[in-house]
Amino acid sequence: MSRSRRPSSRRRSRSRRSSGANGYGVCFARRYYNTSSPLERLLILIVAAIVIGVGAGVGLPKVSDTVGEVTGEYAASGPAADALAQLTVDDEPDKSGYDRDLFGYRQTDDDGNGCDVRDDVLARDLTDVTYKSAGSCVVQSGTLDDPYTGETIHFQRGRTTSSAVQIDHVVALENAWQSGARDWDSAKRYRFGNDMDNLLAVDGPANQGKGSASAAYWLPTNADYRCDYVARQIKIKTEYGLTVTSQEQRAMKAVLSACPAQQLP
Repeated sequence: MSRSRRPSSRRRSRSRRSSGANGYGVCFARRYYNTSSPLERLLILIVAAIVIGVGAGVGLPKVSDTVGEVTGEYAASGPAADALAQLTVDDEPDKSGYDRDLFGYRQTDDDGNGCDVRDDVLARDLTDVTYKSAGSCVVQSGTLDDPYTGETIHFQRGRTTSSAVQIDHVVALENAWQSGARDWDSAKRYRFGNDMDNLLAVDGPANQGKGSASAAYWLPTNADYRCDYVARQIKIKTEYGLTVTSQEQRAMKAVLSACPAQQLP
């Protein structure tokens, strides 16, 4: 009887190299990804150039203020932008001596209704408001369409629930202090600390995340509200003669570039 020969190791190896998982040859795969054609190489170079160009166009204005100015990143027009241009720029803000209590927040009752400004803001900004008792101005519950996050928050007064909705100073008290309020008398600081135009009912965690940050370091996650937010800051800083830093001014311009007709509130 004749014995069948086993394929040599070289032949077995060649056989494995020539077939893939689905029975397709590697030679076929190499032909599929062949980039030896001048046309294919040209197409690859074009795609690479587009990707690099888009990345540079998006990233460079964020990295370089000069590039941002040239590309129009900080180009803004309209009433809010015009008011911003009139604010004094001070890149050496001084927060020494700051104390929140110097602004007398919730220590006045300007409308004489028997409630402090927190309840007045809740009553203004919430819907479906209920009060603690008949004839009371103390807000017990309500619904907030939060401008900072775009979420709907159901407020219920209580030891563990009230903080879900907090009252934010749009121009933060510490920011105001280092922007000029340190030179005010007590009466003006109290007026600022309880100014309804500078107060908003907002999501508690968002308010905590903002802290005392200016627009250079914090903006609402709700992009649809950013133009209104920045315009309100500009209005308050204009009315009280407060300054901005260069970074703050650029951040505001970048926001207002998307809403050229933005009015002051």
